[in-house]
Amino acid sequence: MVDLFPVLRVLGLLIMSFACTMALPGLVSWFWLDGVWHVYPQAMALTFALGAGLWWTMRWFRRELQPRHGVMLVTMVWLLLPLLAAFPLMLALHAVGRPISFTHAYFEAVSGLTTTGSTVLSGLDTLPVSVNVWRTFLQWLGGMGILILAVAVLPLLGVGGSQLFKAEAAGPVKDSKLTPRMAETAKGLWGIYALLSLGCAVAYWVAGMSGLDAVMHMFTTVSLGGLSSYDASFGHFQSPLLEAIAIVVMLIASCNFALYFVAWRKRDGRGLGRDPELRATLAVLLGGGLLVALLLWAKGVYGPLDALRHGMFHVVSIGTTTGYATVDFLAWPVFAPVFMLLLSGVATSAGSTGCGIKMVRVLILLKQARREMTRLVHPRAVQPIRLGDAVIDHPVIFSVLAFMLVYGGTIIVLSMVLLLTDLDPVTAFSAVLASVNCMGPGLGSVGPASNYAVLTDTQLWVCTLAMLLGRLEMLSFIALLTPAFWRR
Repeated sequence: MVDLFPVLRVLGLLIMSFACTMALPGLVSWFWLDGVWHVYPQAMALTFALGAGLWWTMRWFRRELQPRHGVMLVTMVWLLLPLLAAFPLMLALHAVGRPISFTHAYFEAVSGLTTTGSTVLSGLDTLPVSVNVWRTFLQWLGGMGILILAVAVLPLLGVGGSQLFKAEAAGPVKDSKLTPRMAETAKGLWGIYALLSLGCAVAYWVAGMSGLDAVMHMFTTVSLGGLSSYDASFGHFQSPLLEAIAIVVMLIASCNFALYFVAWRKRDGRGLGRDPELRATLAVLLGGGLLVALLLWAKGVYGPLDALRHGMFHVVSIGTTTGYATVDFLAWPVFAPVFMLLLSGVATSAGSTGCGIKMVRVLILLKQARREMTRLVHPRAVQPIRLGDAVIDHPVIFSVLAFMLVYGGTIIVLSMVLLLTDLDPVTAFSAVLASVNCMGPGLGSVGPASNYAVLTDTQLWVCTLAMLLGRLEMLSFIALLTPAFWRR
């Protein structure tokens, strides 16, 4: 138990920092007079007091966090912060006569912070504006990872951050530093994220969105989250120009932000085109968009231009785990929605704001499969696996194989649990897959024309667990459940 004390001290600092983020919806509520401004100071004070009490109690336990501390802290943050984020939602909606249960509030908060984009709320157009700001802002915070921001800030408070960064960073290769100091790395990544956010908001505003809509949809586009302030999602705007801007931003955000940081530091962007993962990510998304567009045209669903518009937008949106929709794509030929759902598991890069398997793991698996086939013919051949100029070490390959086993097992087990609750197979499987990939809309009863409010509380908790496992990439969370992890 003593081993937890340094983790709890840092957790207290993170909770106090998170409390400060509630000032944004509070200011919006006060300025727009939506009638719920008073709930945000209450939630902020409660959250800050909790964090301050935790930090004050554990303030004497100062030491550099070890790898196991990083795993514990990351897991606790993703379990606890949605609980605190749910307070403003519950208080604000109760104040306007639309109370929601704790299950629904926690699900909505987890969906926001994990950038999943599933929702149990309807009538979004008539919600207090500050509630929609809070929902979308949560996705922006979760997009790059709250803990990576903490890596940049907490060293100023005497807390080392390298183990937090490794525990939070997505993908199989986490040990390479972009700068000598980990805090500088985190600041650089957040700088790129902020610049992309600013560019996206300005582009949306110039293209016709109101200032507030531009900011809210910027929050959920650069984070690949997909929540909207409208029941019709992105289809509310009916604007090919806005959809084209969203496609560009989603494609940028689906690639490794570390590549952009290195290109900016070197003042040379030529290395971007040489990265095999970036090329594969863009090729799969754009190629998939063209394939679905051709299918929609060939089946007579749309004319050529509308087929290209809707096919490309939805493949990029679903494939990057964003989850925006402009039409009910479940009415399309069945290949298209199933293809897009499966694509959401592979079509984002490590180091992006997306979730899922990550393209780098797919490339490693494909190269490993090719090597094994070569060995059938040439058993003594020496054929190292390379990604670009880098040779992939065997421990990385083994970790990828382990991840894929856990990924597949998680989807099967949670889908079977939902089937035990008498949910139909299509909805059960797609809800779990969409939640694990942090994508949002699924098939069946949880498609783009509906939402997750149709599920029971038990089913929502299963999907909530799936979202958390997907964001934590499963192995970190499952490691906590093993006896070996707690042996000193």
